[in-house]
Amino acid sequence: MASTAQFGLPLLAPAQAQKHVTVNEALAILDAVAQLRVLSSTTQAPPSDANEGEAFLVPMGASGAWSGRSEQVAVWSNGGWLYLKPKAGWCAWDAAANGRRVFDGTEWVADAVVTSPGGANSSWSLIEFDHVVSAGASNTTIFTIPGNSQVHAVTGRVVEGLAGTGLTGWRIGVAGANNRYGSGIGTARNSYFIGVSGAPVTYYENTPIQLQADAGSFLTGRVRIAVTLTQFRPPRAF
Repeated sequence: MASTAQFGLPLLAPAQAQKHVTVNEALAILDAVAQLRVLSSTTQAPPSDANEGEAFLVPMGASGAWSGRSEQVAVWSNGGWLYLKPKAGWCAWDAAANGRRVFDGTEWVADAVVTSPGGANSSWSLIEFDHVVSAGASNTTIFTIPGNSQVHAVTGRVVEGLAGTGLTGWRIGVAGANNRYGSGIGTARNSYFIGVSGAPVTYYENTPIQLQADAGSFLTGRVRIAVTLTQFRPPRAF
């Protein structure tokens, strides 16, 4: 069956019977890819309870009906799966990962800003997490800034008021620079900080973030922290 060049929409043939089948399939594809949003890019087996119009990026090693369809877009339509072969430059929003995916001609790359034909890319990411404060003059987050990345800013907000003995304020940074991203930050709920780097700071190893009491010590509370960073990947192996 003839189809369009970009999205592979099926075209009507002269004197074709049941034209509505072809038209409806084309509309289903347009509905899926015009603002492409997928439920997941890691689901290995086709879900048995997919709803009409739901789409997935098929990962490597997928099984069942998706076997041999890696990197394609699978759309549940009219009781079966439609498969779309992406072209370089296609973008999709991955709902499960809450992030953007870009197809570089071979694979879908997370949060890529620019890609090369050989698989090199630069990605811009915003990673958000909650840190539950524990007792002590300082806290170290479980989250670590990924190695070989450049941090542009660390921002945050107190979502549960901070309490502690003699606690008047606090600062945030990393080991050796515990106020790099803010100091004199309030302890009340909704207090916030915006720590913008004068120049991107490169971290060559995984580096945790540190919270330090300006005076006294922490006891309870919770802080939501967001890290904006750039990461780099070399050309893919072959």
